[in-house]
Amino acid sequence: MQAPEKPDLGRSYRQYFQIVPALTDALRDEVYRVRHQVFCEDLAFESQRPDHRETDEYDAHSIHVLIRSIKTGEYVGCTRIVRTRPKEPLYPLPFEKICANSIDRSIVDPTKLNRDTIAEVSRLAVVSQFRRRKGEDKCEISVSDEDFGIVKQPRFPYIPISLYLAATELARLNGIQICFVLTEERLATHFRKIGFNPETIGSPVEHRGSRIPSMMSPAIVLN
Repeated sequence: MQAPEKPDLGRSYRQYFQIVPALTDALRDEVYRVRHQVFCEDLAFESQRPDHRETDEYDAHSIHVLIRSIKTGEYVGCTRIVRTRPKEPLYPLPFEKICANSIDRSIVDPTKLNRDTIAEVSRLAVVSQFRRRKGEDKCEISVSDEDFGIVKQPRFPYIPISLYLAATELARLNGIQICFVLTEERLATHFRKIGFNPETIGSPVEHRGSRIPSMMSPAIVLN
């Protein structure tokens, strides 16, 4: 029996979406707009802002990326790579504050690493109409077994995976050797299935639901 032909995920992806590094003020403004729509309006994780832009203290030291719908031309998602501060290298990354008491220092102690070569992937946001299946538009984005379909009818969770891949490549291009991420345990499990291979570095913490801290090497992931 002949094995089913593997789908060309890259070609399929390019029919629907495009990754756009947010390297200008105008594109970064789109990032903050998408984040406000998702985190402030849809999920109410943050208070709504008068300018409808969601920003924080880490944005000035971050590299941002957007995903654009080919069909509509609209930006429908984003994420960022938070870098350490050049003048304050020991200033904690977001996960270091949240996981201060849960990181297993026998696995990794972020304070003892070369701070120029570490970063955190955070603030992944996808607008509601692209985030989940019908009836789940008020839920945070995740990945489930159903998102991969079946052998005869394969699917792929294009948006979250491509945003993480884009962030990983931007991290590599900027000399980042270790990326940290704080995710749902289920999301980390699915990442392992497709090659991200995040290594758990501590116990779960409560942060808008249960989250586990992980780290991964951009070079290994991309290989």
